[in-house]
Amino acid sequence: MTRDQNRYYVTTPIYYVNDVPHIGHAYTTLACDVLARFMRLDGRRVHFLTGTDEHGQKVEKSAHKAGMEPQKFTDEVSENFRALARQMNYSNDDFIRTTEARHKKAVQAIWKALTESGDIYLGSYAGWYAVRDEAFYNEDELSRDEEGRMIAPSGAEAEWLEEPSYFFRLSRWQEPLLKFYEENPDFIGPEGRRNEVISFVRGGLRDLSVSRTTFNWGIPVPDDPDHVVYVWLDALTNYITAVGYPNTDSENFSTFWPADVHMVGKDILRFHAVYWPAFLMAANLPLPRRVYAHGWLMNRGEKMSKSLGNVLRPQDLVENYGLDQVRYYLLREVPFGSDGYISHESMVARINGDLANDLGNLAQRVLSMIYKNCDATVPAPAEYHSADRILLDKAAGVLESVRREFAQQTFHRGLEAIWQIVGDANRYVDEQAPWILRKSDRERMGTVLYVLADTVRRLALIIQPVMPHAMERLLDQLNVSGEQRSFAYIEASLQPGEVLPKPEGIFPRYIEPEESQETS
Repeated sequence: MTRDQNRYYVTTPIYYVNDVPHIGHAYTTLACDVLARFMRLDGRRVHFLTGTDEHGQKVEKSAHKAGMEPQKFTDEVSENFRALARQMNYSNDDFIRTTEARHKKAVQAIWKALTESGDIYLGSYAGWYAVRDEAFYNEDELSRDEEGRMIAPSGAEAEWLEEPSYFFRLSRWQEPLLKFYEENPDFIGPEGRRNEVISFVRGGLRDLSVSRTTFNWGIPVPDDPDHVVYVWLDALTNYITAVGYPNTDSENFSTFWPADVHMVGKDILRFHAVYWPAFLMAANLPLPRRVYAHGWLMNRGEKMSKSLGNVLRPQDLVENYGLDQVRYYLLREVPFGSDGYISHESMVARINGDLANDLGNLAQRVLSMIYKNCDATVPAPAEYHSADRILLDKAAGVLESVRREFAQQTFHRGLEAIWQIVGDANRYVDEQAPWILRKSDRERMGTVLYVLADTVRRLALIIQPVMPHAMERLLDQLNVSGEQRSFAYIEASLQPGEVLPKPEGIFPRYIEPEESQETS
């Protein structure tokens, strides 16, 4: 593996601090966490970044509404996102805030680079601006509501804005962007989103307002402190701030930039797939390798919103169903690039079906039979039959399928491939019937149980990124040492004679509260 292949840099969008974290934030960061954990187990040197976006008019308004100074307001709300990372067991290597000194330095440096390249000029802006989106819109993108207000595609109200402004020559980069998309077909995923971006850019790019004068909660423009840097130029720069920009000769920057994947919600794809690469081209910096826009999670078919009162808090889901169960469900239930529905019923079906019945029951049956029939000791296998080798090879070989699917952010397909092996292992138990072999052929029973235990070990290794706590417990029950839990050991084998602890269930069935009360 080359130096370039040995590193991996994955980022979440940095989350806007005008509200409390919700399931959408948890969903995006979970996908990045799974990628980061997977790549570490696969021998890669990983940098996993998340953080908070703390400047802009919307934050300033939210702070004033709360009766607080913006800095104190952002200090408090940013901490909510740190708490979410702890609650969801995310493994981020860095947490960046746009109010940090390192970030101010980076933003002012990229501003100067864009100025020196001739891509920033002073003018005046007159047009439609949505404070909630911190975005400018062309009139043909807007519609009027019943009260005559101009409404952006996101549903945010847009206001007419006139003020002096610096502009970025986005129009200059239309053809270079289209050429880049053509030469790098995997830069935007999934495919449907890529087509949307290309269509937007082909429709013509207008120069972009990149400063504001009507408020001051932002990073001052170098040499013109009456202006603050537009929040999206500010925010997007976080991805290079975190690896040492403007020191492009630093070890961190040379190791990790360009990023391997920026994970974003589909509502902010334009900023990441059009504006950000244009800024980087103009600053003569390498572009990220991939931008992936996932879909919305909908609550029983409705898009979640505070006004509908159907927003799901990740903490509530974890409290009700369990942390690793929620992690698995969010990536297994809905194809990651698509909009999809989540519900209590489908959550329970996954917990009781995939986890308790399929994987949990497999592990419990195998370990219990070893504990009872092999003196709680890993049995020594005798000669393998073809069915034994097929199952072991499948359990090791599925790693390559998962590696391929996760690299394309198709997490549900990777998990489907794993659960096919879980199903194969359960069928192997029934076909080999070790409880019958116990009376007729104990040597063969030992081989079957060894094959099953080693299959469970291999599955547990691969599932670690998605359900780290549960798989840690399962690998503990197999007495797999910590240094042997990376993917490098996928084709290793359990040590016969290893004494195992008394097995304990990993995934309890979900029982409805009223059922629990009736049986208590």
